[in-house]
Amino acid sequence: MNPGARARLTAIFRAALAAVDAEAAVRRALHRNGAQLGIAGRAIAPKARLVVVAAGKAAAGMAAGVEAVAVDRIAAGLAVTKDGHGRALSRVALRESSHPVPDARCEAAARELLAMAASADPDDVLLVLLSGGASSLLACPQPGLTLDEVARTTAALLAAGADIRELNSVRKHLVEVAGGRLARAAAARRIEVLIVSDVLGDALDVIASGPCTPDPSTFADALAVLEAHALRERVPPRVLAHLEAGVRGARAESPKPGDPGFARVHATIVASLGDALRAAGAAARAQQLHPVVVSAMLHGEARIAGRRLAALARSLAPARAPTCLLAGGETTVTVRGAGVGGRSQELALAAAIELAGCDDAVLLAAGTDGSDGPTDAAGAFADGGSVARAASRGADAARALADNDAYAFFAAEGGLVRTGPTGTNVMDLVLFEVQSRAVS
Repeated sequence: MNPGARARLTAIFRAALAAVDAEAAVRRALHRNGAQLGIAGRAIAPKARLVVVAAGKAAAGMAAGVEAVAVDRIAAGLAVTKDGHGRALSRVALRESSHPVPDARCEAAARELLAMAASADPDDVLLVLLSGGASSLLACPQPGLTLDEVARTTAALLAAGADIRELNSVRKHLVEVAGGRLARAAAARRIEVLIVSDVLGDALDVIASGPCTPDPSTFADALAVLEAHALRERVPPRVLAHLEAGVRGARAESPKPGDPGFARVHATIVASLGDALRAAGAAARAQQLHPVVVSAMLHGEARIAGRRLAALARSLAPARAPTCLLAGGETTVTVRGAGVGGRSQELALAAAIELAGCDDAVLLAAGTDGSDGPTDAAGAFADGGSVARAASRGADAARALADNDAYAFFAAEGGLVRTGPTGTNVMDLVLFEVQSRAVS
């Protein structure tokens, strides 16, 4: 264990989080001068009211940002966030619900949010605040489906290792808010969307399943995702029948690019992974480490990414000068065992196995939202002694990886990273300190 390296990596991680703080990002996007209010540089009519709807793990912070600048302009508001990610709000109502698998509270919140958007005055401005997690938090099944069927489909896709684009391609054809349907339901003649992006490439139709963005995906695409992951026989029969009916044209498709209804929508990304990586690089330099961005598009199986990043770090060690390798993105985990963990912890576990015996590299992998899978940890540290420390306490690294049990491994070994909810969500960060012999 290298406490100095862990402290440096923790400082870098926290600097990255500060750069993408959701409340601060929203406040920067709003401009107030007396009665004059602007959103992302676009002026709002002096008497126009705001109807604020927020969804995602950063929803409460984003709503707080609006309240800090323009609370007197808010006519109504609703923020829907993950359990434990809420905070006190003065004008915007808060609802907490389940993520990543939706429950009845998600359906109720989605219906409430749709009703609020539909009841706004045409002269109001609908201000939509989106962050990662909104797809599950606003799971309102389309007619003919039940919430349980949507939840079981979501769980099956997650267990199969479907990535966010695949997952949201399916969800956009099962639920009522996603795939541009919130914008279609809104009564306001102007819709402003502020976004904290948790998607590679910041694709607007994928972030939060694109509730205010035309949907290029189709029922056929959703069905192809199930086939690619061998899930046709594992999802509820009515879900499969629903998608097949859509392919035949018996179900209405989501609104598509070119739909004139989206001319009133203005979307702005206020925080993203790129912002976090730039801040991490600056913080690394402040820690006397040379920053090197290895990837801003980290994806694929977490265990494969962990092995590859660790092999790269090991090939550089010992560095001529202390170096910090930076990577960010969103990996996936195909569930093969009965253990508990998350994608950052699984990545760290695979890296720990690769690093065994290497004294010159330390890793921190964590989710920027402060949660990693169904655990209370954001991620984990790993270094060349992780495997040996765990073995001395009865934990076997190879067995834990085979059983997707990274949480138990790092709980025994002492590498879990716990931050609590961070107020943002721009995917995951992986930080690798590669040491020179002079660094302790």
